[in-house]
Amino acid sequence: MSAAEQFRPESVDLDAFLKDLAALGEEWRSTLGPEDLAHLKKLERWGRTATAVGALTAWVAPNPVSVVAMALGRSTRWMLMHHVGHRGYDRVPGTPARLTSQHFARGARRFIDWLEWIEPEAWKYEHNVLHHSHTGEEADPDLVERNTEWVRKLPKPARWAILGLLAGTWRTSYYAQATTRALRARDKALHPEKKQLPENLQLVLESWGPYFFIELVLLPALYLPLGPWAAFSAACNTWAAEVLTNLHTFLVIGPNHAGDDLFRFTDAPKNKAERYFRQVVGSVNYRTGGDLNDWLHMFLNYQIEHHLWPDAPMRTYQWLQPRVKALCEKHGVPYVQESVWKRFGRMADVFVGNTNMQVMARPG
Repeated sequence: MSAAEQFRPESVDLDAFLKDLAALGEEWRSTLGPEDLAHLKKLERWGRTATAVGALTAWVAPNPVSVVAMALGRSTRWMLMHHVGHRGYDRVPGTPARLTSQHFARGARRFIDWLEWIEPEAWKYEHNVLHHSHTGEEADPDLVERNTEWVRKLPKPARWAILGLLAGTWRTSYYAQATTRALRARDKALHPEKKQLPENLQLVLESWGPYFFIELVLLPALYLPLGPWAAFSAACNTWAAEVLTNLHTFLVIGPNHAGDDLFRFTDAPKNKAERYFRQVVGSVNYRTGGDLNDWLHMFLNYQIEHHLWPDAPMRTYQWLQPRVKALCEKHGVPYVQESVWKRFGRMADVFVGNTNMQVMARPG
């Protein structure tokens, strides 16, 4: 019997757990200062440097340096969108408007801050609202086990093939469509009288189109003055970086809430204490510590702390992690932390149907 199967949620004093978490929340908010902004800008520079290295070497020949650098630049922009879009720096003193949730990737700044396959407002609603409000529930749009029920009915080789295909294309083939669909449902509920574009047309015009034509067509074409070989090399490196970006982000994001030692829930939490408890037992951390390690994990290796306080700056998660882990040990709450490679294996087993997640009955 696994540790998850042995765990009894009714043994946890949820009110006491919430009280300690609330005190910790007040403490980290009191520490916000210029160091958080300096840390954000440092990581932004790392991403811009990677992008510059990729651009300056893309024309020479198809090469791994350019591919890896371009991919790291794109993953860094995703990381910035994730934490800035969650209002992580809105309360940090001295934060410029461009690094606040009200301005980052909004309007024309989409083309500067986060040019992606995904329309920023659609991502914010699907991720910040739906996923974070319903983590591990049936209403969670990113619940891996439920989303792959149809895959688990196929022959085993086909299941693994689909997983591999998804890993290399997921931002386009899954996430852009999921976020567009979520935003359309919200807009229809809010404004039923307003006529919408056909879903596929909206997907092409607002999500796929801008990224495809600018990042994958226009930018390689800018190397044409250097000759056909330069443009061909740039196109090869750009498209290869696209695949690597998908693999990197899927590796880091996919396993955050999937595995046979994590819980999913059949109903909504009945109160705040239960909600915070579920954020912990439905999430997983990877190896943490050190800016380079955390940058390569896109700071999503602090998923437990992030789901407790989505609006915390990245630097704060480094401070919070050992304290949250200690609180979980104090209260007997499972705190799952393994390498991203082991977690990917656990997620893959759920994806193809080798294992199942734990289903939690309401504690208390």
